[in-house]
Amino acid sequence: MSFIQEFKAFAMRGNVIDLAVGVIIGSAFGKIVDSLVKDIVMPPLGKLLGEVDFKQLYINLGDKTFETLEQAEKAGAPLIKYGAFINALVDFTIIALAIFVAIKAINRLQRPEPITPAAPPPTPEDILLLREIRDALKK
Repeated sequence: MSFIQEFKAFAMRGNVIDLAVGVIIGSAFGKIVDSLVKDIVMPPLGKLLGEVDFKQLYINLGDKTFETLEQAEKAGAPLIKYGAFINALVDFTIIALAIFVAIKAINRLQRPEPITPAAPPPTPEDILLLREIRDALKK
Protein backbone atom coordinates (compact mmCIF):
# COMPACT_ATOMS: atom_id res chain seq x y z
CA MET A 1 0.00 0.00 0.00
CA SER A 2 1.46 3.35 -1.00
CA PHE A 3 1.88 6.26 1.36
CA ILE A 4 -0.89 8.24 -0.34
CA GLN A 5 -3.36 5.34 -0.17
CA GLU A 6 -2.48 4.73 3.46
CA PHE A 7 -2.95 8.43 4.29
CA LYS A 8 -6.28 8.50 2.42
CA ALA A 9 -7.50 5.46 4.37
CA PHE A 10 -6.43 7.16 7.62
CA ALA A 11 -8.01 10.53 6.76
CA MET A 12 -11.31 9.02 5.67
CA ARG A 13 -11.83 6.99 8.83
CA GLY A 14 -14.84 8.14 10.80
CA ASN A 15 -12.89 9.18 13.90
CA VAL A 16 -10.66 11.63 12.03
CA ILE A 17 -13.62 13.28 10.32
CA ASP A 18 -15.53 13.45 13.61
CA LEU A 19 -12.50 15.04 15.25
CA ALA A 20 -12.20 17.64 12.47
CA VAL A 21 -15.88 18.53 12.77
CA GLY A 22 -15.49 18.78 16.56
CA VAL A 23 -12.52 21.13 16.24
CA ILE A 24 -14.36 23.39 13.78
CA ILE A 25 -17.51 23.51 15.91
CA GLY A 26 -15.42 24.02 19.05
CA SER A 27 -13.62 26.95 17.46
CA ALA A 28 -16.91 28.58 16.50
CA PHE A 29 -18.32 27.88 19.95
CA GLY A 30 -15.26 29.48 21.53
CA LYS A 31 -15.85 32.66 19.54
CA ILE A 32 -19.49 32.73 20.64
CA VAL A 33 -18.54 32.30 24.28
CA ASP A 34 -15.81 34.92 23.98
CA SER A 35 -18.36 37.40 22.64
CA LEU A 36 -20.85 36.38 25.32
CA VAL A 37 -18.31 37.09 28.05
CA LYS A 38 -16.85 40.32 26.62
CA ASP A 39 -20.06 41.86 25.29
CA ILE A 40 -22.84 40.55 27.55
CA VAL A 41 -21.56 39.15 30.87
CA MET A 42 -18.67 41.43 31.79
CA PRO A 43 -20.26 44.88 31.14
CA PRO A 44 -23.12 44.38 33.64
CA LEU A 45 -20.71 42.75 36.09
CA GLY A 46 -18.38 45.75 35.76
CA LYS A 47 -21.36 48.09 36.26
CA LEU A 48 -22.33 46.21 39.44
CA LEU A 49 -18.77 46.56 40.73
CA GLY A 50 -18.68 50.32 40.24
CA GLU A 51 -18.11 51.05 36.55
CA VAL A 52 -15.15 48.67 36.24
CA ASP A 53 -14.03 47.71 32.72
CA PHE A 54 -12.26 44.39 33.26
CA LYS A 55 -10.38 44.68 29.96
CA GLN A 56 -8.63 47.76 31.31
CA LEU A 57 -7.46 46.30 34.62
CA TYR A 58 -3.70 45.93 34.83
CA ILE A 59 -0.72 46.37 37.10
CA ASN A 60 2.12 48.47 35.75
CA LEU A 61 5.50 47.02 36.70
CA GLY A 62 7.42 49.94 35.20
CA ASP A 63 8.46 53.32 36.63
CA LYS A 64 6.18 55.52 34.52
CA THR A 65 2.45 55.89 35.06
CA PHE A 66 -0.13 55.63 32.29
CA GLU A 67 -3.79 56.58 32.20
CA THR A 68 -4.92 53.69 29.99
CA LEU A 69 -3.85 50.19 29.12
CA GLU A 70 -3.37 51.19 25.48
CA GLN A 71 -0.90 53.92 26.43
CA ALA A 72 1.06 51.52 28.62
CA GLU A 73 1.13 48.91 25.83
CA LYS A 74 2.30 51.48 23.26
CA ALA A 75 5.09 52.56 25.60
CA GLY A 76 6.14 48.93 26.00
CA ALA A 77 5.75 48.99 29.78
CA PRO A 78 5.88 45.66 31.59
CA LEU A 79 2.28 44.87 32.56
CA ILE A 80 0.25 42.28 34.39
CA LYS A 81 -3.12 42.32 32.62
CA TYR A 82 -5.24 40.67 35.28
CA GLY A 83 -8.47 41.99 33.74
CA ALA A 84 -7.82 39.94 30.59
CA PHE A 85 -7.10 36.97 32.84
CA ILE A 86 -10.46 37.41 34.62
CA ASN A 87 -12.17 37.46 31.20
CA ALA A 88 -10.34 34.26 30.23
CA LEU A 89 -11.42 32.59 33.50
CA VAL A 90 -15.05 33.48 32.85
CA ASP A 91 -14.70 32.19 29.25
CA PHE A 92 -13.28 28.92 30.51
CA THR A 93 -15.97 28.51 33.15
CA ILE A 94 -18.78 29.04 30.64
CA ILE A 95 -17.21 26.67 28.09
CA ALA A 96 -16.57 24.00 30.74
CA LEU A 97 -20.14 24.31 32.00
CA ALA A 98 -21.56 24.08 28.46
CA ILE A 99 -19.46 21.00 27.67
CA PHE A 100 -20.48 19.39 30.96
CA VAL A 101 -24.17 19.98 30.22
CA ALA A 102 -23.80 18.73 26.62
CA ILE A 103 -22.00 15.55 27.66
CA LYS A 104 -24.56 14.91 30.39
CA ALA A 105 -27.38 15.28 27.83
CA ILE A 106 -25.63 13.02 25.32
CA ASN A 107 -25.04 10.35 27.97
CA ARG A 108 -28.69 10.51 28.95
CA LEU A 109 -29.79 10.08 25.32
CA GLN A 110 -27.58 7.08 24.72
CA ARG A 111 -29.35 3.89 25.61
CA PRO A 112 -27.26 1.22 27.23
CA GLU A 113 -26.95 -1.81 25.02
CA PRO A 114 -28.89 -4.78 26.35
CA ILE A 115 -26.71 -7.27 28.10
CA THR A 116 -27.06 -10.68 26.54
CA PRO A 117 -26.23 -13.50 28.90
CA ALA A 118 -23.34 -15.63 27.78
CA ALA A 119 -24.15 -19.15 26.69
CA PRO A 120 -23.44 -21.62 29.47
CA PRO A 121 -20.26 -23.60 28.92
CA PRO A 122 -20.75 -27.17 27.66
CA THR A 123 -21.05 -29.82 30.33
CA PRO A 124 -17.73 -31.64 30.81
CA GLU A 125 -17.46 -35.27 29.65
CA ASP A 126 -16.87 -36.66 33.14
CA ILE A 127 -20.09 -35.07 34.42
CA LEU A 128 -22.03 -36.50 31.47
CA LEU A 129 -20.56 -39.94 32.17
CA LEU A 130 -21.44 -39.72 35.86
CA ARG A 131 -25.02 -38.76 34.95
CA GLU A 132 -25.30 -41.76 32.64
CA ILE A 133 -24.04 -44.05 35.44
CA ARG A 134 -26.52 -42.49 37.89
CA ASP A 135 -29.41 -42.92 35.48
CA ALA A 136 -28.36 -46.55 34.78
CA LEU A 137 -28.24 -47.31 38.52
CA LYS A 138 -31.72 -45.85 39.02
CA LYS A 139 -33.10 -48.32 36.50
